[in-house]
Amino acid sequence: MKAIVVHGPKDLRIEDRPEEEPGRGEVRLRLASGGICGSDLHYYNHGGFGTVRLREPMILGHEVSARVDALGEGVTGLEPGQLVAVSPSRPCRACRYCHEGLPNQCLHMRFYGSAMPFPHIQGAFREVLVADAIQCVPADGLSPGEAAMAEPLAVTLHATRRAGLMLGKRVLVTGCGPIGVLSILAARRAGAAEIIATDLSDFTLALARTAGADRTINMRDEPDALAAFSADKGTFDVLYECSGAQPALVAAIAAMRPRGVIVQLGLGGDMNLPMMAVTAKELDLRGSFRFHEEFATGVALMRKGLIDVKPLITHTVPLDRAVEAFELATDRSRAMKAQIAFA
Repeated sequence: MKAIVVHGPKDLRIEDRPEEEPGRGEVRLRLASGGICGSDLHYYNHGGFGTVRLREPMILGHEVSARVDALGEGVTGLEPGQLVAVSPSRPCRACRYCHEGLPNQCLHMRFYGSAMPFPHIQGAFREVLVADAIQCVPADGLSPGEAAMAEPLAVTLHATRRAGLMLGKRVLVTGCGPIGVLSILAARRAGAAEIIATDLSDFTLALARTAGADRTINMRDEPDALAAFSADKGTFDVLYECSGAQPALVAAIAAMRPRGVIVQLGLGGDMNLPMMAVTAKELDLRGSFRFHEEFATGVALMRKGLIDVKPLITHTVPLDRAVEAFELATDRSRAMKAQIAFA
């Protein structure tokens, strides 16, 4: 089978890898669609992010949908040919955090396409994938591209849960890549009253408006636009910080009202914060990392038509043009979510 393997910055190869057979409780899948995530782009463009670096070749990818090809012993509830969304979250279910109900913090997590541990956890961008049956969520009624969006949607649903009560809140979203735009959809579904979104790209901000943002601000053109929201100690109840950029977070803190909640999703490395403002305003700073049970919730919301991710899928490129797909995904002036068609 063919797999998409990164060897280092700008060194992406399509290689042959052996197929595997499903064991007890496992399913053999034929990949249908795979979305290129921000972490995939960090590995492709820079060889990693922050302190996480590639130390060996790694199959990329964790946003995938597939069709069931064969069932291992004891598997029920799935049928050959059925489209499924495949969760990349594979906690051990045995460590202290799994037992405490925090599977996304699992000490032995096997998350597809991650260079955090060594040896690295190989990813899902391969024509044939053997997965645990419990990872496979039926996606009947969705397209392969929509089903592959379950993973980034789950990230934002987990962040929305971390933010707490959303009903009637005024929300700021900084960074309008796929996670930022999906955060708009998630916040609105949770009852946000007003959503303002910022970015540096008119293209992504247009999609943010399509997703339901009440107002969008291009911070390149209006660098001081958030100052108007800083009067009387601030405006926003909740911040989804999706850029991972220190200037975006600092500007947003000034616009937060007292006891507002900052949810940090963007992974851009360590940042210096105005801690006096955080303290004086009694702001809550909450990290949000991956997800677990929200994956199935995201699939259900899409299947019921309550969240529409189709406008975010701007490019679909065949497997043999994978490098082109990664270059497209890097260009935020024309791509939101670039996906690779495996079948």
